[in-house]
Amino acid sequence: TLNPEIARPVGDIVQFFFLSNLFFEPIKNLGSQFTNALTAMVGAERVFRLLDTKPEWTDASGAGPLPPITGRVGFRHVTFGYDPAKPVLHDITFTAEPGRTIALVGHTGSGKTSIINLVAKMYLPTSGTLTIDDHDILQVTSDSLHHQMAVVHQQNFLFEGTVLDNIRFARPGASVQMVIETARRLDCLDIIDALPRGLYTQVGEAGANLSAGQRQLVSFARALMVDPRILILDEATSAIDAMTEARIQRSLATLLQGRTSFVVAHRLSTIRRADLILVLDHGRIVERGTHAELVRTGGIYAGLHGHFIRSA
Repeated sequence: TLNPEIARPVGDIVQFFFLSNLFFEPIKNLGSQFTNALTAMVGAERVFRLLDTKPEWTDASGAGPLPPITGRVGFRHVTFGYDPAKPVLHDITFTAEPGRTIALVGHTGSGKTSIINLVAKMYLPTSGTLTIDDHDILQVTSDSLHHQMAVVHQQNFLFEGTVLDNIRFARPGASVQMVIETARRLDCLDIIDALPRGLYTQVGEAGANLSAGQRQLVSFARALMVDPRILILDEATSAIDAMTEARIQRSLATLLQGRTSFVVAHRLSTIRRADLILVLDHGRIVERGTHAELVRTGGIYAGLHGHFIRSA
C-alpha cells in the first residue's frame, strides 16, 4: 500500500497533467483559429481589391440593348492592340454571315484569340468598325450581347455541384427534361448516363471528378442550353479523344445551323468543314477561302494541311 503522504503528491501530479492538457488545448485552438482568420482576411482583401478595381473601359453612355440578332458579324479595317502602341491585329476586314462557320488558323501569336476576344467584346477595337447585325459594337451594351452568345474554351471551369447544375448554369430555370434533350442532341446522353449517378453525379471544383473529355462535353451542353446566335469555340475539342470528337463533329452540323460560329482549332476535322477559313500571320489575314480552295492554291494553309497529313 502506497504511503498516503507519497500518494497525494503523485495524484496531484497526474491531476496536473490532465488539467494542463484541458487548459492548453483551447489556447492551441485559439491560436489556430487566429492564424486561419488572418489567412482569410488576406484572401478577402485580395477579392475585394479585385472587385473594387475599375475596368479599363465601360459601355458608352449612349449604348443600348442589342435586339435579337441573326448573327452577322462584320470587321471593317479593324486594328487592335492590348497596348495601343503595339497592335497585334492589323487592318482586319471580313464578314461572317448568319449561320456560317468561320475557322481561324495560324501559329501561336498570329491573332486568333484577339479576334474572338473582340467579337465577345472583351476588348474594344483600337480603330476600325466591328458590327453585329449592322449595330456598332461600341453602341450596344455588353450584357445584351453576351446573352446571345456562348463561348467554349479549351479549359472550362466547372463549379462544385452536380453535372445537372453545371449544364444549366447559364439557364437556371431549365427543366431536367430540357437538359436531357440538349445532351441527346449533342449525342452525349449515354456518356452522362454512364457516370455514377448520371446527371446527379457530384462534380468537384474545376471538374475534379470528371475526365477532360467529360468536362468538355458538359461545357458543350452548357453552351447549347442558351441557344446562342453567336458561338465561339476556342480549341474546344483539343481535350477530347478521337472517338468522342467524331460524335461531336456529327452533331455540330445540325446544332450549329442558324448560328454564326467562330472556331479556333488545330484539328483538321474541325477546320475543313468551315464555310470560311481565315489564315492569320502576325496579326494580318494572309489567306481566306474554303478548305478545298486553300489547298488548291498551295499557300500557307496548304503547307499546314500537308504537315498535318504527314504527321497523322
